[in-house]
Amino acid sequence: MAAQETDDHKYVYDFSEGNKELKDLLGGKGANLAEMTNLGLPVPPGFTITTEACQAYLATGREPDGLAGQIEEHLQSLEREMGKRLGDPQDPLLVSVRSGAKFSMPGMMETVLNVGLNDQSVVGLAAQAGQNDRFAWDSYRRLIQMFGKTVCEVPGEEFEHALDEIKSAKGTHNDLDLDANDLRGLVDAYKKIFAKHTGREFPQQPREQLDLAIRAVFESWNAERAVLYRRQERIPADLGTAVNVVTMVFGNLGPDSGTGVAFTRDPGSGAQGIYGDYLANAQGEDVVAGIRNTVPLQELEQLDKSSYDELLSIMARLEEHYRDLCDIEFTIERGKLWMLQTRVGKRTAAAAFVIAGQLVDEGLIDLDEALHRVNGAQLAQLMFPRFQLDHEFEAVATGIGASPGAASGTVVFTSARAVELAAEGESVILVRRETNPDDLNGMIAAKGILTSRGGKTSHAAVVARGMGKTCVSGADEIEVNVPAKRFTVAGHTVDEGDVVSIDGTTGKVYLGEVPVMPSEVVQYFEGSLDAEHVDNPLVRAVHRIMTHADAQRRLAVRTNADTGADAARARRFGAEGIGLCRTEHMFLGDRRELVERLILARDADERETALAALLPLQRADFMEIFREMDGLPVTVRLIDPPLHEFLPPLEQLAVNVAVAQERGEDVAKEEALLAAVRRMHEENPMLGLRGVRLGLVIPGLFAMQVRAIAEAAVAVVRAGGVACPEIMVPLVGAVQELETVRAEAEKIIAEVVGDSGVEVLIGTMIEVPRAALTAGQIAEAAEFFSFGTNDLTQMGWGFSRDDVEGAFFWRYLELGIFGISPFESIDRDGVGRLVRIAAEEGRAARPGLKLGVCGEHGGDPDSVHFFHSVGLDYVSCSPFRVPVARLEAGRAAVETDGSDSR
Repeated sequence: MAAQETDDHKYVYDFSEGNKELKDLLGGKGANLAEMTNLGLPVPPGFTITTEACQAYLATGREPDGLAGQIEEHLQSLEREMGKRLGDPQDPLLVSVRSGAKFSMPGMMETVLNVGLNDQSVVGLAAQAGQNDRFAWDSYRRLIQMFGKTVCEVPGEEFEHALDEIKSAKGTHNDLDLDANDLRGLVDAYKKIFAKHTGREFPQQPREQLDLAIRAVFESWNAERAVLYRRQERIPADLGTAVNVVTMVFGNLGPDSGTGVAFTRDPGSGAQGIYGDYLANAQGEDVVAGIRNTVPLQELEQLDKSSYDELLSIMARLEEHYRDLCDIEFTIERGKLWMLQTRVGKRTAAAAFVIAGQLVDEGLIDLDEALHRVNGAQLAQLMFPRFQLDHEFEAVATGIGASPGAASGTVVFTSARAVELAAEGESVILVRRETNPDDLNGMIAAKGILTSRGGKTSHAAVVARGMGKTCVSGADEIEVNVPAKRFTVAGHTVDEGDVVSIDGTTGKVYLGEVPVMPSEVVQYFEGSLDAEHVDNPLVRAVHRIMTHADAQRRLAVRTNADTGADAARARRFGAEGIGLCRTEHMFLGDRRELVERLILARDADERETALAALLPLQRADFMEIFREMDGLPVTVRLIDPPLHEFLPPLEQLAVNVAVAQERGEDVAKEEALLAAVRRMHEENPMLGLRGVRLGLVIPGLFAMQVRAIAEAAVAVVRAGGVACPEIMVPLVGAVQELETVRAEAEKIIAEVVGDSGVEVLIGTMIEVPRAALTAGQIAEAAEFFSFGTNDLTQMGWGFSRDDVEGAFFWRYLELGIFGISPFESIDRDGVGRLVRIAAEEGRAARPGLKLGVCGEHGGDPDSVHFFHSVGLDYVSCSPFRVPVARLEAGRAAVETDGSDSR
């Protein structure tokens, strides 16, 4: 790597120089290798090239000044420590070159093993391994394969085809049945493939191999699959990856060697015990790639008890040190245990809650930290339904429950097909022998993933758990035939397009669609399960953490509900009021005719008659909701959308009238309706006559609603209940609009309420950018603000939500213009700034101003943290998201250090 040796910036660290706190600089893998080294654990010596070096390389297209010299210096130190030289023909030092970003990105970036092997050193490696020619040539073919694919973009399937041909000629399906001569021939075949695609021979200079591998790892940060994974997991794009150069230790030296992955607790359920996979006579990539089925970690005790006991001791020590579930990679080389990696392990949503509770019980963390360890997205996953099984449903196969959940869908065998069908709204199950990083698009699109190979630590399992996708791996009874687009199992043939169901908890696979039943977490929230007395560790853990979240949070959580049934369910889920009751939903169904009468009224008398008919219906609606809330605040938004939405579409109505006229039918009523629709037609109705504008233009409309609200509250109070109505005027852009509506409303309220004791607040919805920017003025006429972030986002960005999400948001996400849709999570810099301005200026004008949010962002985990920081009093969301908002409000209250809980 050519460089000018003028920059004294430190780009390379020995493992002994780092620690686990340096993830930003050394990446997760490098920081944890350093931590284990400093703990005195058996870690192969090595060094880490920092993320800063990667950032500099990606910015300029060349390695930064000084890097080449620092690598040489640390390589020489490593050679002295090991007593070997890189690629020495007699006794070669071999190294692995591995990526390692701050946040775990399993399988998304590159690794090259056995760097330093060439046509001469392969012979020396065999001699040093006790004339083990098979091991040496197996290691060499792995280097050519990984180097070719990773560094030189040689199609990986060509190497796989060559391997399959040699195994077929040998009459075997097992790599281990290939002898040294077979593998020597495979090396020759791999070299020809390499030369065909690169136009050069496989590089024989060990240092050239090392430099090119380091460069390839840097460049893999911007590989398509890595970019896609970062967007999916919301990992910042500018972090870069570190590169770890580690002395090779070999798990493929024979039956007394092997490699494995272990978890200090079950990453699927959180249960304590021994969990992991082991593969004898193999290198680590064989385990995570899922190309050979592993054995449970417990079997290592019979194979190598000394290494097994040492591993369990190290696992216990690491878990206590990290105070969390640890994911560990290890290799055994001829009876010697080596630790290759540890990290805080990915886990399912259920395991996250259970483990957090266990660690509190063990005194390793407190309840605040337990709250930090879980999140709303995980809680939402736990509220999904599960399979309802009876005698009619028999599993046709059982694999490993790698990522819990219940998923049914159409079988597909390629990622491209999964993406295609998912875009059409179809649920799909991606079926593969094993997945690899190139399958990421399909895994994101699929409802579930089914593989015939691999274990709990295979690529499919790890990635699915990280994404919250249902996954069954290692269902080896299934014969997958991707070219034929079918799989066979237990005498059944399943073709692409057929439906299967997979259970990511039990690992069972069913033919057809299996019905689902509610989750026990939902039953707990709805009150049908007593968390203190059920024998379910998950429900107990959720209860405990939710109780602490409720005790810690400052933000109240309300719900968006338009009916008594929705209000009742939300209250069972913990809602502390209604933040948005949409009155327009009360004008649908059988009431459309009354709305038509209102619109078609030819004079004041007809209009008053229509409003009088609507009044008792509205009053009854509000009484039902007030009774369900029984003393909790209910914010009622006066009618918001344009009235023409309650009428037939203009084009459809015009055609109907024309056809009827052609037939000679009496269409006087229809013609009047058509005239009204034409009169009210707007090119852009969302920016037209709606909200407060409608209330000011249609005399008596808002007055009828205000009267209905006040009369309903008084009726509930006189019946022995408690009602706390809040009237919200929508789409206000100028204080004068609110003042006009308020003056009329106050007269009606005073008339209706009398001495009943009912208090009615009057406020407004901040959803027009001008309202946010003039909030100080508007607050003088408003007792509360509720931020309508859906419309505020539409108007702030100039987007029509109904149009843009399907039209071009996919491209914006693809290009990285959006990390996530601004309708899904609040745009902090733009729309969020409007919220902050309105909150600050509103409270400055009226110190007691109540502030809330009622857009969909009220249930988005990240947005809840923002609303907490702005100082809002409450968030409001759909009933199902109330527990999520409660949890995140608690997390926002205890996470004051700005730490990232990803």
